[in-house]
Amino acid sequence: MSEIVTRFAPSPTGYLHIGGARTALFNWLFARGRDGKFLLRIEDTDRERSTPEATEAILKGLTWLGLDWDGDVVSQFDRKDRHAEVAHEMLARGTAYKCFSTQAEIEAFREAEKARGVSYPVFLSPWRDADPATYPDAPYVVRMKAPREGQTVIDDKVQGKVVIQNATLDDMIVLRSDGTPVYMLAVVVDDHDMGVTHVIRGDDHLNNAARQQMVYDAMGWAVPVWAHIPLIHGPDGKKLSKRHGAVGLHEYQALGYPAAAMRNYLARLGWAHGDAEFFTDAEAKEWFSLEGIGRAPARLDFKKLENLSGQHIAATADADLLPEILAFFGAAKLPEPSQSQKDGLARALFSVKERAKTFPELLDKAHFVLTNRPISMDEKAAKSLDPVSRRILSELTPQLQNASWERDKLESTVAGVAEAHGMGLGKVAGPLRAALAGRAVTPSVFDMMLVLGRDESLARMKDVAD
Repeated sequence: MSEIVTRFAPSPTGYLHIGGARTALFNWLFARGRDGKFLLRIEDTDRERSTPEATEAILKGLTWLGLDWDGDVVSQFDRKDRHAEVAHEMLARGTAYKCFSTQAEIEAFREAEKARGVSYPVFLSPWRDADPATYPDAPYVVRMKAPREGQTVIDDKVQGKVVIQNATLDDMIVLRSDGTPVYMLAVVVDDHDMGVTHVIRGDDHLNNAARQQMVYDAMGWAVPVWAHIPLIHGPDGKKLSKRHGAVGLHEYQALGYPAAAMRNYLARLGWAHGDAEFFTDAEAKEWFSLEGIGRAPARLDFKKLENLSGQHIAATADADLLPEILAFFGAAKLPEPSQSQKDGLARALFSVKERAKTFPELLDKAHFVLTNRPISMDEKAAKSLDPVSRRILSELTPQLQNASWERDKLESTVAGVAEAHGMGLGKVAGPLRAALAGRAVTPSVFDMMLVLGRDESLARMKDVAD
């Protein structure tokens, strides 16, 4: 079997849509799981709408998502001469012809057909079989000779057999009168030249497949495997739009979802492997298949995404999690943390990543190590610091000064002071929590003490006791 080659070919006219990101992921998983190649092509032939900023946003989004591509990024516009060359080769092969019909003549033909009761008239060019000796000295387009009878069958790995009646298709223009190629030709030429074996894309391209397959046939090229995947809908079952929430991939990074969680969630959106919900990249590459893709549109479910996000945050090694959290600050346009805050966050991750569903939740839990003295108190924390509690903290401070700074030693020291006052450990932990973090809800007080260290912990307790 030849090497598997897939591609992702977005148009640089805006941000990378979450649907496009899932298409890229499916192509990446299919290729990577079979030791194949995943290529990236920017379809920038629409010069008025294509922008360098949009191209940069696409590359940035794919990089954040962790989808690496092979070789250089291909610009479709840069290959326009090659596309035109193929159109002329089709002319030479007799599978295309020069059409001199004017726009007025085409409109007149369609109006006459409608008058005869034809709802969707297909233009039949009078130049299809004309003798070149009759060609006028006038502008022309190059049209592909589409079969007039029979059917074109798209053998799609997701949609099944899709049959198109050839009588419903006109002779598609492949080269405009100014000599520029059309998108439908460019796509086929690029996919052939890049060696693409599997075209995995949204089912909004399904109707294009019949015309594109005719180009392959006209050139005598092998047709790739087609796989047209359903679009993503919102939770209400309607086409995904901004009213449903975030639709751009960049928005999900700014909301604080880790890339691994997005890969996991997007893979699961319209594809299934048994009952598996949470899985690693290695498992996804091994399991992913076109047969596992459903035909019905997938529905975006933010609760499922949050659940998977929390699992990935908890399961990711601290050393791998920290750079992604720091990148989140930039994506969310938050002030960059200082070096001491970065160092503190690195020490605190073990204590704050459990049960945090997003990076904002994690950073909220890590507030104690990101804030500086004097610690400001929230309302509940302030209430826990009555005169009795402050006195106990004053008594506890010198005992902790001499304690070994290990979790079990810290716990036994605090428990001893609580017992001496006839209290449970929780009664002392409350004011201690307030002193260390200024909040009533925090990670374990002993975890916080280990993260903050002896000097900082005692200084915060002393501030409150005084």
